[in-house]
Amino acid sequence: MIPRYLVDVQLDELPVVDKDVIVIGAGIAGLFTAIRSSEDNSVLMITKKSLLDSNTRYAQGGIAAVISDEDSPAYHLQDTLIAGAGLCSEEAVNALVHEGPRGVQSLISMGTQFDVENGEFALTKEGAHSQRRILHANGDATGYEIVRALSANAVNNPKIEVWDDHFVIDLVTHDGVCCGAIVQKPSGQRVFVRGKAVILSSGGAGQLYRYTTNPEVATGDGIAIAYRAGAYIQDVEFIQFHPTSLCYPGAPRFLISEAVRGEGAYLRNIKGERFMERYHEQLELAPRDIVARAIVSEMEETKSTFVYIDITHESPEMVKHRFPTIYEYCLRYGLDLTSDWIPVAPAMHYMMGGVKTDLNGETNIKRLFACGEVSSTGVHGANRLASNSLSEAIVFGRRIVKRINELPKNDVVAVIENEPGRVSAPTQAIVEKRLKLQKIMVRYAGLRRNAKGLEKGIEELKRQLPIYQSVLTKAEEYEFANLLTCALLTSEAALQRQESRGAHYREDFPQRDDQNWRKHTVLHRLHGITEERIEDV
Repeated sequence: MIPRYLVDVQLDELPVVDKDVIVIGAGIAGLFTAIRSSEDNSVLMITKKSLLDSNTRYAQGGIAAVISDEDSPAYHLQDTLIAGAGLCSEEAVNALVHEGPRGVQSLISMGTQFDVENGEFALTKEGAHSQRRILHANGDATGYEIVRALSANAVNNPKIEVWDDHFVIDLVTHDGVCCGAIVQKPSGQRVFVRGKAVILSSGGAGQLYRYTTNPEVATGDGIAIAYRAGAYIQDVEFIQFHPTSLCYPGAPRFLISEAVRGEGAYLRNIKGERFMERYHEQLELAPRDIVARAIVSEMEETKSTFVYIDITHESPEMVKHRFPTIYEYCLRYGLDLTSDWIPVAPAMHYMMGGVKTDLNGETNIKRLFACGEVSSTGVHGANRLASNSLSEAIVFGRRIVKRINELPKNDVVAVIENEPGRVSAPTQAIVEKRLKLQKIMVRYAGLRRNAKGLEKGIEELKRQLPIYQSVLTKAEEYEFANLLTCALLTSEAALQRQESRGAHYREDFPQRDDQNWRKHTVLHRLHGITEERIEDV
């Protein structure tokens, strides 16, 4: 069994730091909630690398919000519910589509500069959106622009203290209330950080897979520490594989944004044939799970490791203006987006599930909140609609801060029970363990799954459980322990769900089954795996 705490500590022997609000992680979720919280609270932001290292920074496409007169919240709601394949919370989606535009205005007031054409916001359309509603910045560098603006705001805010290069090992709880966190400093010293509220904004878990568009820091830490603390983890079988990441020798799996297809790009197999008409009526703009599986099918049929994305029929000026980051990145590897077909393949991109929250972003543990990709608010259902993630972070970030401001001071006194028997450090190199885990996840819990493979994967993952009986002292060891927790949760939830829905595809249960499976998969450290039926969709 996964233990309550990763390390043995005597809480009363640790130095104590007191703040009103503790924000774990950066990105749009961490930065936005920290800035908003600082209006009425002292804030501590803890990042394991820096404010600039997050999935948000790499978000190219943009942020979805109803801005155009031709669009409406009803259209945005319908598009989100369709993409979510029957598992969205309609209440949560309603909050997103109605409060999203106000959130965009907040980002602008904090210094974010979105692209403008002819005096109006330049809006693009992405897969499964019925209208142009995606705001973008510097063409295809939206995430970077948001992080630039918000981090400048946070660093210059006297009420926000930032700890870079610090690792949150575990949350401290007592009687179902979160009191703070155990944090390891760069020196190796551990401290107990206490607060009125803790906000998890630690991002996703892309490093579960060998091929991912996520940065190195995306190791599922928030989900794992919340699980150990007793939070409910929901719908983590739903992993979105982005259909088009660069697949070229020597190049990282760089994201080729959905917006490229939104602006008219074609997908072609290695024979040069367009193929999406064989899979979906929306062609290249079908939902991501359909496009990703179609690409895998074409790769298998043509015995290739990639397909091509082709936007050479559009004007070079438009391509360079709209996608400067992608254009320049491809050029580094001798690929010209304006004249070459670009080799792409699916890669892990986003986890729809996460730490279960209510409509105020609060978990079942009082005073513990989750915002952004680490959370499961009910917005994304079984498959996230493109560019809804940044919107979700600001909408629920605002709600979280409102709820925190209603909380009285936290007077709970925390107590920790240590795990007996931890005596030695891990024997095998962590880098080897991590690569082995990633290979298991790709092979058995990837785009296509079946019971036999999932059972085999879980069996192999469980051989790594002795890590929890080891004395852990380094960030890479904590990261591996957290990845192992997430890998087991994802695999167990995928095995439990005996149907195919959204981003979860079972070869042995290829059909969607609303009668038996229109429900959430919920995991808890003590209660195991349970299901929760959906009432409002």
